[in-house]
Amino acid sequence: MGKIISIANQKGGVGKTTTAINLAAAIGNNNKRVLVIDADPQGNATTGFGIEKNNCENTIYELLLGECSISDCIVKDVYKNLSVIPSNVNLAGIEVQKLNDMNREFLLKNELDWVKKDYDYIFIDCPPSLSMLTVNAMVASNSVLVPLQCEFYALEGLSQLIYTVNLVRKRLNKDLVLEGIVFTMYDSRTNLSHQVVDNVKESLKEYDYNIYETMIPNNVRLAEAPSHGQPICYYDPRSAGSESYMSLAREVIKNNEK
Repeated sequence: MGKIISIANQKGGVGKTTTAINLAAAIGNNNKRVLVIDADPQGNATTGFGIEKNNCENTIYELLLGECSISDCIVKDVYKNLSVIPSNVNLAGIEVQKLNDMNREFLLKNELDWVKKDYDYIFIDCPPSLSMLTVNAMVASNSVLVPLQCEFYALEGLSQLIYTVNLVRKRLNKDLVLEGIVFTMYDSRTNLSHQVVDNVKESLKEYDYNIYETMIPNNVRLAEAPSHGQPICYYDPRSAGSESYMSLAREVIKNNEK
């Protein structure tokens, strides 16, 4: 049965979608069956896999409205062992359309129950906000993976997210846990990156949160890959970005196979 992991941070621009795309592709290359769900109306994960988001007949939007089945909106075998449920700007209207639904927080969970046995890992790329979509993702998930940019306000965003995870666990999904924290946009040449890592570890040492050893570097090839519609392990498998995500994939798999 598939492990469902939300990739979330209420701050934007922290490498959330980059992590969703490249971690999923790297895990697929480790012979695990992976499904990526783009739950962000911007549809950046969809584009990052080379899917033309505006040409998709069925997306997560139609799925949550009940206009198609989950099998209808899965784009299969986009890359090795990797399938995608795409998104586009239409998704921005879902919150208003489902405003009066009694069980709207469980829409995605109810759909994923049909297919989670078909995958080893299901990753949900969340929007950078505490919206109905983010709550749906967390209710459907076993855990939350948090990409954390090595910048000054990192801890502020993290504390907000931990509060949200705890709230969802208390009210909607008692089994939800924090999968781990991965540092992104890390630059070993700067004091700031080192300070952010040290500050986060110091702040969290009283909790039993997993902080991944792998840190995702600032990498030009990693930034270029989405414009070519390819994960970094296909665009430039020898780059520092590719090697980092392959390392992170091995860590995630190891942690989940314990």
